[in-house]
Amino acid sequence: MKKILQEFKQFAMRGNVVDMAVGIIIGGAFGKIVSSVVADIIMPPVGLLIGGVNFSDLKITLKEAVMKGGAEVTPAVTLNYGNFIQTTLDFIIIALAIFLLVKGMNALNKKKKEEPKAPAAPPADIQLLTEIRDLLKKEK
Repeated sequence: MKKILQEFKQFAMRGNVVDMAVGIIIGGAFGKIVSSVVADIIMPPVGLLIGGVNFSDLKITLKEAVMKGGAEVTPAVTLNYGNFIQTTLDFIIIALAIFLLVKGMNALNKKKKEEPKAPAAPPADIQLLTEIRDLLKKEK
């Protein structure tokens, strides 16, 4: 049992696992920000442009709610396609942001790879002749 705990500790403390955990947490927060941008900033003007429609209210009622004495006994059964449209836009914006981030990181990596390399070593015969020349110069 102690060995398993030790192995788990080594696994959990690896750099990649910690980096992944940080990425997931930041990704979750980023998703909330994007959802807010879509729901609170993008969708109201889009709804206004198409006639004052609130996308979260767009739905098809499959079965009306059952009411008894002013109280709702069973809720209505609806297809909430407006929420689907909004969630799809969230996904597209998140995917675009991640694409641009990866594209930027790849561009930075490409610049690093294009740095000038050290000159190649001369061929063995040239190197040997250079060493012989240097030895002859020392003898004089």
